[in-house]
Amino acid sequence: MPRWQEIKPLVKIRPPGFGPEARLASAASIWDLREIARRRTPCAPFDYTDGAADQEVAMRRSREAYGRVEWQDVTVLRDVSAVDTSTSLLGAPSSMPLALAPTGFTRMLQHEGEPAIGRAAQRAGVTYALSTLGTTTPEDLASAAPDLNRWFQLYLFKDRDFSQELLERAKDSGYSAVILTVDTAVAGARLRDIRNGLTIPPSLTLKTLFDMARHPAWWYNLLTTEPLEFATFRNFDGTVAELVTSVFDPALNWADIDWMRQHWQGPLVVKGIQSVEDARKAVDHGADAVIVSNHGGRQLDRAPTTFELLPDVVDAVGEKIEVYVDGGIMDGGDVVAAVAQGATAALIGRAYLYALMAGGEHGVDRALEMFSAGIERTMQLLGVASLKELDRGHLKMR
Repeated sequence: MPRWQEIKPLVKIRPPGFGPEARLASAASIWDLREIARRRTPCAPFDYTDGAADQEVAMRRSREAYGRVEWQDVTVLRDVSAVDTSTSLLGAPSSMPLALAPTGFTRMLQHEGEPAIGRAAQRAGVTYALSTLGTTTPEDLASAAPDLNRWFQLYLFKDRDFSQELLERAKDSGYSAVILTVDTAVAGARLRDIRNGLTIPPSLTLKTLFDMARHPAWWYNLLTTEPLEFATFRNFDGTVAELVTSVFDPALNWADIDWMRQHWQGPLVVKGIQSVEDARKAVDHGADAVIVSNHGGRQLDRAPTTFELLPDVVDAVGEKIEVYVDGGIMDGGDVVAAVAQGATAALIGRAYLYALMAGGEHGVDRALEMFSAGIERTMQLLGVASLKELDRGHLKMR
């Protein structure tokens, strides 16, 4: 029989911990954070993040595209003890080729919201874009993370005076660039939201009351913190689709990009580019960067798969402006693949929202640590010491 003296060194039982650090201790990937988020968050807000439009084909294809990458030109016996993952986005330094994309209704997902994300991004040395549909004002985010490289994302409203006011507030609050999202003329058919009866703010129905009993911490935080509302306008009560219909402008066209250039003198990023021709038009109308994006599959289902479209856009306009990509990016290897395809940087959305729901600000820290480690590790195993060495020769699509 084994003796206690032989067993004792093997015993690693630790007392249970409490709080987000203990909860996230075993999380090894964004998918682990997603599972923790699913357990801790009511169905409607979780599905708002997790879902997409119609049959969710575009979202699945975005993720599958990165899964089809096979690395090529892998070089061994190179000194990769020091790997440089740093880059610059529109002239601002970034610790890695990654930025946090704008997302709406953030405090509905987890009560700490945008300030927690901004502080985590500031610590990680990456850019964070605040959404027009955010639940924190541009001024409050600037106060919470004063050293953060902040971008402001704008939807052009039917009320152009109000849009101009938002641009002025962004300028006065030190936002370095504006993202104009152009793929939301009408709302996509997000069927999970319809089935869940999601409204802003959440409605107390028999279904949500039952859900409240299963997620008491989430509801307690929602009901005991500041009321959930949009930071850039007030007094809306309804569904996401109703909001888009009521205030967004379906008449948005290229002349409005010219209007933006007149009212915003800083860098302008056009988000929602899904064709080479539109990328060229963005350059012609004064854009400083484009984001190849299908809105995470949340607008037009079966939209172009951004990772596959990216090289064509880079070939067309990459020498004139910076080209970013989003959609389906869930780990550091995905980011490296995007850079190898020619992207200046990749933007993530769902990945950091899962982390926020799983563990608040600490969860976002954990997600950014995962991405940083994954980017560095992938580069080391490829035998690449800097981002400049990456090119399309490093991958093929299976």
